[in-house]
Amino acid sequence: MTSNIKNLSLFHRPLRLRRTPSLRRMVRETQLTLNDLIYPMFVMEGINQQEEIPSMPGIYRYSLDLLLKEIADVANLGINAMALFPLISKEKKDNAGTESYNSDGLVQRTVRAIKQEIPEITVITDVALDPFSIYGHDGIVEDGKILNDETVEVLVKQAVSQAEAGADIVAPSDMMDGRVGAIRRGLDAAGYFDVGILAYSAKYASAYYGPFRDALESAPQFGDKQTYQMDPANSREAIKEVALDITEGADMVMVKPALAYLDIIGRIKKYTNLPVAAYNVSGEYAMVKAAAQQGWIDEKQVILETLTSMKRAGADLILTYFAKQVALMFQ
Repeated sequence: MTSNIKNLSLFHRPLRLRRTPSLRRMVRETQLTLNDLIYPMFVMEGINQQEEIPSMPGIYRYSLDLLLKEIADVANLGINAMALFPLISKEKKDNAGTESYNSDGLVQRTVRAIKQEIPEITVITDVALDPFSIYGHDGIVEDGKILNDETVEVLVKQAVSQAEAGADIVAPSDMMDGRVGAIRRGLDAAGYFDVGILAYSAKYASAYYGPFRDALESAPQFGDKQTYQMDPANSREAIKEVALDITEGADMVMVKPALAYLDIIGRIKKYTNLPVAAYNVSGEYAMVKAAAQQGWIDEKQVILETLTSMKRAGADLILTYFAKQVALMFQ
């Protein structure tokens, strides 16, 4: 039985604007678009090779020929930018990361090929030593310690070699002190004034990186990365790191990981007017995929809700392994 009594005191009824799909779309505060997404991709040596990463279902390591086809496909879907990560063979690794600045190295050859075949896509290259290090650390190791200043010298060489190959943006992910300023000076001295720097400014020593390290076979061979990556318990320190990177010449700043650090994204967004990126990392991806495979969640809706939460928190750009999947949803 329906009551005839109406609550006449309710002048404000928020449900009015949720009543239909068109109304909800009209007043939606946060819009996720393909322009927000950057697709991390993995390259390896070989020809006609494609290997699925066991801990990252649907994500592959590609040889260069197949990577070019995949990039062409995602560009046609509307993805504007990709971030490149290499699987380096063991015989090319050493403590000083010398392969990282080899002008004929895997990264450099790949960047040249991408810019020749698909010039419209923005290519972002990773600047760090861990894929090239026999120890799996982001810097040169001596007596179990990471050498900051000596590492920065190598990072500059790495960034300049990537710019020479045609990278649009270099992205130092190592967390060494002073590396952004040194890279900016190195790029400018070599004439690469237009190459941007996306700084991994607030990169935390997180347990969410496991599947990524599987993808690159770059897990630390001893200890962990807590002496140079940030303590997950710290928030104010993120602002300090961002401030330093801005002063040193960063064009964009990043928070990594994203989902457990939405508060950090929000704080940094309020602090700076530079574009803020968030990295939806491998562990976050793997958890969604695992739950979806068990039938415990609606995969599509969880992906969109997760990425929207990052943008709502303040991220202007999101690096995500879901990029291609989202692009197909939007077709």
